[in-house]
Amino acid sequence: MRINLTSIFVDDQDKALAFYTRVLGFVKSREIPAGAYRWLTVRSPEGGETELSLEPNANPAARDYQQALMRQGIPITAFHSDDLDADVKRLREHGVRFTTDPTTHGPVRIAVFADTCGNLIQIYQPLE
Repeated sequence: MRINLTSIFVDDQDKALAFYTRVLGFVKSREIPAGAYRWLTVRSPEGGETELSLEPNANPAARDYQQALMRQGIPITAFHSDDLDADVKRLREHGVRFTTDPTTHGPVRIAVFADTCGNLIQIYQPLE
């Protein structure tokens, strides 16, 4: 087994697609109509098979979960960075709001930002 698809809840799929592609630099992978919403995925432009599904938080349980994590300051997911300082600088230039500045935690450096779609996202760089 391997992980090829993971998902996060977003409060607006169009806004999420714009943020994840224009700001974070991912590329749209799939957009398939699914009733009132879409199966909408992005992936790294660097290749690989793993896709991130931008799931609508229309289900009250999903919305409650997403909002609870945000209130508690818990990131919904984490993305690897080869150069944390450069990525933080680039994202700040795009107006991204960080809730945790680059900080060392054991064998990694991390930073946390708000994705404008209801989530906190952690980026990390191993200190190898």
